[in-house]
Amino acid sequence: MQHRVVILGGGFGGLYAALALRKAPAEVTLIDRRNFHLFQPLLYQVATGSLSPGDICAPLRSVLSRQKNTRVLLGDVADIDPNARTLSLRDGATYPYDSLIVATGSESFYFGKDQWRVWAPSLKSVEEATTIRHKIFYAFEAAERETDPERRRAWLTFVIVGGGTTGVELAGALGEIAIHTLKHEFRSINPLEARILMVDGAPRLLMAYPEDLAARAEESLLKLRVRVRAGVNVTEVDDDGVTLRFGSGVTERLPAKTVLWAGGVHVAGFGSTLGARTNAPTARSGHIKVAPDLTIPGYPDIFVVGDLATIAGRDGKPLPGVAQVAMQGGAYAARAIVARLKARGGTVSLPPFHYHDRGDIAVIGRAAAVARIFGLHLHGLPAWLVWLFIHLMYLVQFQNRVLVFIQWGFQYLTFSRGARLITGTAPTDSPQLLYPDQRL
Repeated sequence: MQHRVVILGGGFGGLYAALALRKAPAEVTLIDRRNFHLFQPLLYQVATGSLSPGDICAPLRSVLSRQKNTRVLLGDVADIDPNARTLSLRDGATYPYDSLIVATGSESFYFGKDQWRVWAPSLKSVEEATTIRHKIFYAFEAAERETDPERRRAWLTFVIVGGGTTGVELAGALGEIAIHTLKHEFRSINPLEARILMVDGAPRLLMAYPEDLAARAEESLLKLRVRVRAGVNVTEVDDDGVTLRFGSGVTERLPAKTVLWAGGVHVAGFGSTLGARTNAPTARSGHIKVAPDLTIPGYPDIFVVGDLATIAGRDGKPLPGVAQVAMQGGAYAARAIVARLKARGGTVSLPPFHYHDRGDIAVIGRAAAVARIFGLHLHGLPAWLVWLFIHLMYLVQFQNRVLVFIQWGFQYLTFSRGARLITGTAPTDSPQLLYPDQRL
């Protein structure tokens, strides 16, 4: 019987592991509850109407169709018996494995206030991206119909919670929408009246970046009329706005109909189950502390890669939960499995996993970005061009690269966003749009 490798998750870690196993003498099975790979770094562009979901997604079966040793299964893994080496799906099916690569990722963390999810969607899935897109463009439509100045102001107030890369990119895109994209499209409101506020409890935005690049990013955001307030915590979120607490302890209530969550992440779902079944050491956020070879201590047959794992880098700090870490981790786990197979059960001495840090990039807007690439600090147009090239290069399918490149070129010339669709159900607190006859 061939060695059975099961990969959980079709994100960056899982997909790159599967690709690296294409010539392995093993039977590879990739299981995911979605049938597509999502290019998550561009998810904010779906949320802000620049791209459609299909532009940044690739069917897993299509990507892996030429790998004869690999099959793709649609399913949601619910439990694991690490001693019997079996996985249980929610529909009752079970699958045995000889080697397991877990790349199920993490979820947005609301610091114990999961009820905020209703009013402040995060950005981890296609569904959340289209929900955010709905909220953003619906807010301008509602403000156009609103006659009460205070309510109109609330509709035109946007609060982004979190000053990391996602928050910065969302804020920059929102600024461009208000200043450029919607400039001539309304009659009762001026989109320039939109107030965009980004708040974070940290001392500054982009804490993972060098201070000079963070300062450059804030300058670019200010040009797009985005206000940044660091050292500020959110204590309440509801359908009418947010409550902010400043470092001095003073609180402020801010009416805002659109609140977007770009805060931290934690482990939930199968990741929590895996940690409990293996008694694995975990960080506060639930991330599993893996051994230097990315396996769970005591279970050399289980590799954990990507957001679910936590491991120290060369500087002693935990590696960031970014795509590059997941890609390299998935490829490393695949190489380790192949090395063991070649040893035919003998002892294999593998070098520990080392992350090759190629840098960080955050885009703020048109020809505006900050980047740390191989020790170099770039900002403005050079950083934006690097961002453009890297993201096009890492899109999985050639067709997606062409489509995205064309749309980006058109948007660069015109500021137009062709995917500004308001889909789904309108908020129930906006009768002027749900039942227009009542206001006419």
